[in-house]
Amino acid sequence: MKRLKITTFLALIIMFLAACGGGDDSGDPSSGEGGEYNLIEEGKLNFASSGEFKPFSYMEDGEMKGYDVAVANAIAEKLGLEAVPNKSKFAGIVTGVKQGRHDIAVASHTITEDRLKEVDFSEAYYYSGPVIYTRPDSDIQSADDLDGKEISVSRGSTYVEMAQKYTDNIPQVDSDVVALQSLAKGHHDAVITDAITGSTAIENGLEIEAKEQLGVSKQAVGVAKDNDKLLKDINQALKELKKSGKLAELSKEYIGADITQEPDSANE
Repeated sequence: MKRLKITTFLALIIMFLAACGGGDDSGDPSSGEGGEYNLIEEGKLNFASSGEFKPFSYMEDGEMKGYDVAVANAIAEKLGLEAVPNKSKFAGIVTGVKQGRHDIAVASHTITEDRLKEVDFSEAYYYSGPVIYTRPDSDIQSADDLDGKEISVSRGSTYVEMAQKYTDNIPQVDSDVVALQSLAKGHHDAVITDAITGSTAIENGLEIEAKEQLGVSKQAVGVAKDNDKLLKDINQALKELKKSGKLAELSKEYIGADITQEPDSANE
Protein backbone atom coordinates (compact mmCIF):
# COMPACT_ATOMS: atom_id res chain seq x y z
CA MET A 1 0.00 0.00 0.00
CA LYS A 2 2.85 2.37 0.87
CA ARG A 3 4.60 1.60 -2.46
CA LEU A 4 1.36 2.38 -4.32
CA LYS A 5 1.09 5.79 -2.63
CA ILE A 6 4.71 6.65 -3.54
CA THR A 7 4.20 5.59 -7.17
CA THR A 8 1.04 7.67 -7.42
CA PHE A 9 2.81 10.68 -5.89
CA LEU A 10 5.72 10.42 -8.38
CA ALA A 11 3.30 10.13 -11.27
CA LEU A 12 1.55 13.33 -10.18
CA ILE A 13 4.90 15.17 -9.98
CA ILE A 14 5.86 14.03 -13.49
CA MET A 15 2.49 15.16 -14.86
CA PHE A 16 2.86 18.56 -13.14
CA LEU A 17 6.37 19.11 -14.54
CA ALA A 18 5.27 18.11 -18.02
CA ALA A 19 2.39 20.57 -17.87
CA CYS A 20 4.69 23.39 -16.76
CA GLY A 21 7.45 22.73 -19.26
CA GLY A 22 5.57 21.65 -22.36
CA GLY A 23 4.38 25.06 -23.49
CA ASP A 24 7.70 26.44 -24.76
CA ASP A 25 8.46 23.57 -27.12
CA SER A 26 5.01 23.01 -28.56
CA GLY A 27 3.70 26.58 -28.74
CA ASP A 28 3.29 28.76 -31.79
CA PRO A 29 6.73 30.28 -32.61
CA SER A 30 5.00 33.55 -33.43
CA SER A 31 3.48 33.90 -29.98
CA GLY A 32 6.34 35.93 -28.56
CA GLU A 33 6.61 33.64 -25.51
CA GLY A 34 9.61 31.64 -24.38
CA GLY A 35 12.12 33.65 -26.42
CA GLU A 36 10.32 32.92 -29.71
CA TYR A 37 9.12 35.40 -32.33
CA ASN A 38 7.67 38.70 -31.23
CA LEU A 39 5.30 39.56 -34.08
CA ILE A 40 2.74 42.30 -34.58
CA GLU A 41 0.10 39.73 -35.52
CA GLU A 42 0.14 36.08 -34.55
CA GLY A 43 0.93 33.86 -37.53
CA LYS A 44 1.76 36.81 -39.80
CA LEU A 45 5.06 38.38 -40.90
CA ASN A 46 4.57 42.09 -41.56
CA PHE A 47 7.44 43.23 -43.80
CA ALA A 48 8.16 46.75 -45.02
CA SER A 49 9.26 47.76 -48.52
CA SER A 50 9.06 51.11 -50.26
CA GLY A 51 7.07 50.02 -53.31
CA GLU A 52 8.96 52.73 -55.23
CA PHE A 53 12.21 50.94 -56.07
CA LYS A 54 11.70 48.90 -59.23
CA PRO A 55 12.68 46.09 -59.79
CA PHE A 56 13.07 45.45 -56.05
CA SER A 57 9.67 46.69 -54.90
CA TYR A 58 6.98 48.39 -56.97
CA MET A 59 3.21 48.62 -57.29
CA GLU A 60 1.36 46.82 -60.07
CA ASP A 61 -2.44 46.54 -60.21
CA GLY A 62 -2.65 47.54 -56.56
CA GLU A 63 -0.21 44.84 -55.46
CA MET A 64 3.39 45.24 -54.33
CA LYS A 65 5.81 43.15 -56.36
CA GLY A 66 9.54 42.85 -56.99
CA TYR A 67 12.61 40.96 -55.85
CA ASP A 68 12.48 42.23 -52.25
CA VAL A 69 8.82 41.29 -52.01
CA ALA A 70 9.43 37.81 -53.45
CA VAL A 71 12.28 37.24 -50.98
CA ALA A 72 10.06 38.31 -48.07
CA ASN A 73 7.33 35.94 -49.25
CA ALA A 74 9.82 33.08 -49.50
CA ILE A 75 11.16 33.77 -45.99
CA ALA A 76 7.64 33.86 -44.55
CA GLU A 77 6.83 30.54 -46.21
CA LYS A 78 9.96 28.98 -44.70
CA LEU A 79 8.90 30.20 -41.25
CA GLY A 80 5.34 28.96 -41.67
CA LEU A 81 3.93 32.49 -41.53
CA GLU A 82 1.63 34.55 -43.74
CA ALA A 83 3.51 37.36 -45.48
CA VAL A 84 1.91 40.80 -45.11
CA PRO A 85 3.50 43.62 -47.16
CA ASN A 86 3.66 47.11 -45.61
CA LYS A 87 4.29 49.91 -48.13
CA SER A 88 6.37 52.59 -46.43
CA LYS A 89 8.59 55.53 -47.35
CA PHE A 90 12.15 54.25 -47.45
CA ALA A 91 13.51 56.89 -45.07
CA GLY A 92 11.21 55.70 -42.27
CA ILE A 93 11.44 51.92 -42.63
CA VAL A 94 14.34 51.26 -40.23
CA THR A 95 12.68 53.42 -37.58
CA GLY A 96 9.42 51.58 -38.23
CA VAL A 97 11.06 48.23 -37.48
CA LYS A 98 12.79 49.62 -34.40
CA GLN A 99 9.50 51.00 -33.05
CA GLY A 100 7.51 47.85 -33.82
CA ARG A 101 5.39 49.12 -36.72
CA HIS A 102 6.86 46.39 -38.96
CA ASP A 103 8.23 42.97 -38.02
CA ILE A 104 11.07 43.18 -40.54
CA ALA A 105 12.38 45.31 -43.39
CA VAL A 106 13.01 43.69 -46.76
CA ALA A 107 13.74 46.88 -48.64
CA SER A 108 17.24 46.69 -50.13
CA HIS A 109 18.89 48.19 -47.05
CA THR A 110 22.66 48.30 -47.22
CA ILE A 111 24.26 47.18 -43.96
CA THR A 112 25.89 50.22 -42.36
CA GLU A 113 27.27 51.04 -38.91
CA ASP A 114 24.59 53.69 -38.36
CA ARG A 115 21.75 51.32 -39.22
CA LEU A 116 23.25 48.61 -37.01
CA LYS A 117 22.76 50.97 -34.06
CA GLU A 118 19.02 50.89 -34.75
CA VAL A 119 18.29 47.31 -35.90
CA ASP A 120 20.01 43.99 -36.50
CA PHE A 121 20.60 42.64 -40.00
CA SER A 122 20.47 39.18 -41.50
CA GLU A 123 23.11 37.81 -43.80
CA ALA A 124 23.01 39.46 -47.21
CA TYR A 125 20.33 38.32 -49.65
CA TYR A 126 21.93 40.22 -52.54
CA TYR A 127 24.96 42.30 -53.48
CA SER A 128 25.12 45.44 -55.57
CA GLY A 129 26.78 48.83 -55.49
CA PRO A 130 26.36 52.58 -55.98
CA VAL A 131 26.91 54.11 -59.44
CA ILE A 132 27.08 57.69 -60.73
CA TYR A 133 24.43 58.43 -63.37
CA THR A 134 24.27 61.49 -65.63
CA ARG A 135 22.58 62.59 -68.84
CA PRO A 136 24.35 61.55 -72.06
CA ASP A 137 25.49 65.13 -72.79
CA SER A 138 27.08 65.60 -69.34
CA ASP A 139 30.75 66.52 -68.88
CA ILE A 140 30.86 64.35 -65.75
CA GLN A 141 32.86 61.21 -66.45
CA SER A 142 33.87 60.05 -62.98
CA ALA A 143 33.76 60.91 -59.28
CA ASP A 144 36.59 63.40 -59.86
CA ASP A 145 34.13 65.60 -61.75
CA LEU A 146 31.46 65.76 -59.02
CA ASP A 147 32.94 68.54 -56.88
CA GLY A 148 30.32 71.24 -56.32
CA LYS A 149 27.76 69.58 -58.60
CA GLU A 150 24.08 69.06 -57.80
CA ILE A 151 23.70 65.37 -56.93
CA SER A 152 20.23 63.99 -56.25
CA VAL A 153 19.73 60.90 -54.06
CA SER A 154 16.92 59.05 -52.31
CA ARG A 155 16.06 60.32 -48.85
CA GLY A 156 17.40 58.13 -46.03
CA SER A 157 19.74 56.14 -48.28
CA THR A 158 23.48 55.57 -47.88
CA TYR A 159 23.93 57.66 -51.04
CA VAL A 160 23.35 60.86 -49.04
CA GLU A 161 26.63 60.37 -47.21
CA MET A 162 28.41 59.46 -50.45
CA ALA A 163 27.21 62.62 -52.16
CA GLN A 164 28.38 64.71 -49.20
CA LYS A 165 31.98 63.83 -50.12
CA TYR A 166 31.63 65.95 -53.25
CA THR A 167 29.03 68.65 -52.63
CA ASP A 168 26.57 70.32 -50.27
CA ASN A 169 24.00 70.62 -53.06
CA ILE A 170 22.09 67.37 -52.56
CA PRO A 171 18.36 67.38 -53.40
CA GLN A 172 16.76 64.41 -51.63
CA VAL A 173 13.65 62.72 -53.06
CA ASP A 174 11.41 59.86 -51.96
CA SER A 175 12.89 57.22 -54.26
CA ASP A 176 15.84 56.49 -56.51
CA VAL A 177 13.51 56.11 -59.51
CA VAL A 178 12.14 59.63 -58.97
CA ALA A 179 15.72 60.99 -58.85
CA LEU A 180 16.63 59.26 -62.12
CA GLN A 181 13.44 60.42 -63.85
CA SER A 182 14.17 63.99 -62.75
CA LEU A 183 17.75 63.67 -64.02
CA ALA A 184 16.54 62.50 -67.43
CA LYS A 185 14.19 65.52 -67.62
CA GLY A 186 17.10 67.93 -67.23
CA HIS A 187 17.21 68.45 -63.49
CA HIS A 188 20.33 67.91 -61.33
CA ASP A 189 23.83 67.18 -62.58
CA ALA A 190 24.03 63.60 -61.41
CA VAL A 191 22.35 60.88 -59.36
CA ILE A 192 24.03 58.27 -57.18
CA THR A 193 21.98 55.11 -56.90
CA ASP A 194 22.11 51.34 -57.06
CA ALA A 195 23.59 49.82 -60.23
CA ILE A 196 20.63 47.52 -60.81
CA THR A 197 18.06 50.29 -60.35
CA GLY A 198 19.96 52.49 -62.82
CA SER A 199 20.32 49.78 -65.44
CA THR A 200 16.62 48.93 -65.13
CA ALA A 201 15.72 52.60 -65.64
CA ILE A 202 17.85 52.68 -68.81
CA GLU A 203 16.17 49.51 -70.08
CA ASN A 204 12.82 51.21 -69.50
CA GLY A 205 13.79 54.11 -71.75
CA LEU A 206 15.33 56.77 -69.50
CA GLU A 207 18.07 58.66 -71.33
CA ILE A 208 20.78 58.47 -68.69
CA GLU A 209 24.24 56.92 -68.56
CA ALA A 210 26.27 55.07 -65.94
CA LYS A 211 29.66 56.70 -65.39
CA GLU A 212 31.49 55.06 -62.45
CA GLN A 213 30.74 52.43 -59.80
CA LEU A 214 31.70 53.58 -56.31
CA GLY A 215 31.86 50.26 -54.49
CA VAL A 216 30.06 47.04 -53.61
CA SER A 217 27.40 46.76 -50.90
CA LYS A 218 25.52 44.06 -48.99
CA GLN A 219 21.73 44.26 -48.78
CA ALA A 220 20.02 42.48 -45.90
CA VAL A 221 16.83 42.01 -43.89
CA GLY A 222 16.36 44.39 -40.96
CA VAL A 223 15.05 42.93 -37.69
CA ALA A 224 14.36 44.59 -34.33
CA LYS A 225 17.18 44.11 -31.82
CA ASP A 226 14.99 42.26 -29.29
CA ASN A 227 13.91 39.60 -31.79
CA ASP A 228 16.89 37.24 -31.76
CA LYS A 229 14.95 34.06 -32.53
CA LEU A 230 13.34 35.65 -35.60
CA LEU A 231 16.72 36.87 -36.85
CA LYS A 232 18.25 33.42 -36.37
CA ASP A 233 15.45 31.70 -38.28
CA ILE A 234 15.52 34.27 -41.09
CA ASN A 235 19.23 33.58 -41.52
CA GLN A 236 18.50 29.85 -41.65
CA ALA A 237 15.73 30.44 -44.19
CA LEU A 238 18.07 32.48 -46.40
CA LYS A 239 20.73 29.76 -46.23
CA GLU A 240 18.18 27.18 -47.34
CA LEU A 241 16.87 29.43 -50.12
CA LYS A 242 20.42 29.95 -51.38
CA LYS A 243 21.32 26.26 -51.17
CA SER A 244 18.17 25.20 -53.03
CA GLY A 245 18.74 27.77 -55.76
CA LYS A 246 15.42 29.49 -55.04
CA LEU A 247 17.04 32.83 -54.19
CA ALA A 248 19.01 32.84 -57.45
CA GLU A 249 15.84 31.89 -59.32
CA LEU A 250 13.97 34.87 -57.88
CA SER A 251 16.91 37.14 -58.67
CA LYS A 252 16.95 36.06 -62.31
CA GLU A 253 13.16 36.45 -62.54
CA TYR A 254 13.09 40.05 -61.31
CA ILE A 255 16.61 41.33 -62.01
CA GLY A 256 17.64 39.27 -65.01
CA ALA A 257 20.85 38.08 -63.32
CA ASP A 258 22.03 36.26 -60.20
CA ILE A 259 22.96 38.94 -57.66
CA THR A 260 22.93 36.59 -54.67
CA GLN A 261 26.61 35.62 -54.82
CA GLU A 262 29.17 37.72 -52.96
CA PRO A 263 31.74 39.33 -55.28
CA ASP A 264 35.39 38.95 -54.32
CA SER A 265 35.60 42.72 -53.86
CA ALA A 266 32.61 43.06 -51.55
CA ASN A 267 33.11 45.55 -48.73
CA GLU A 268 32.86 44.35 -45.16
